[in-house]
Amino acid sequence: MRRINRSSPTEFQIRARRVGNVRPLVRFEPTPPHIVTAMLELAEVKARDVVYDLGSGDGRIAVAAAKRYGAKGVGVEIHAGRVAEATHNAHLAGVSQRVQFLQQDLFDVDLRPASVVTLFLLPEANVMLRPKMLRELAPGSRVVSYIHEMGRWKPEKAQYSIDRTGRYHRIYLWTVPARGAAGMIAPRTPQSDE
Repeated sequence: MRRINRSSPTEFQIRARRVGNVRPLVRFEPTPPHIVTAMLELAEVKARDVVYDLGSGDGRIAVAAAKRYGAKGVGVEIHAGRVAEATHNAHLAGVSQRVQFLQQDLFDVDLRPASVVTLFLLPEANVMLRPKMLRELAPGSRVVSYIHEMGRWKPEKAQYSIDRTGRYHRIYLWTVPARGAAGMIAPRTPQSDE
C-alpha cells in the first residue's frame, strides 16, 4: 500500500499546473438534468452541431446533445474513471456512434471542430478559457455556461430559474463574434479581468 503525504500536491494538481499559472481545480458536480436541457435549448443545438462539453464528467451533456438533437457530442475530461463512465453512459443511451469522450486537459483540446461549447466550471476557468475559445472557435459558434460568466465578455442571453428545492440557477449564452468585430474581447489575464 502506498502512503499518501497530504501536504504534497496530488498528481492531478501537478498535471494541472502551467508555467506562470496554476489552473483552477474543478471538482465533479453533475449538471442537473433540467439544466442540461435548458443549456442545449439556449444554444439552439441542431443535428448539424458538434457540441463540446469541457469537463464532461459522466457525459450527460454530450449524450443529451446526441440523443435529443442528433448532434455530435464530444466530452473532454481529464479523469480516466469519468471517461469510462461517460463512454458507458453513451452506450446505454444508444448514442455511442455520435459521441466521443477524450481523456484530455480541457486547456489543451483543439476546439476548432466545435460549433457549441458547454461549461460548468469555476469562474476562473471560464476566464482562462475565453481567449482560447475566441481564438479557436469559428464566428457564430455558441458558448453556454451554467452558473458562471466570462469576466469582461458579457453574455448576450441569460436565463434564471428557481427549482422545486428553491435552488437558484443561471445559464449564460455567448456567440463568438467575427474576427476583429466590435465587441471582440482582447485576451487578458484572469487577475486583471475580475
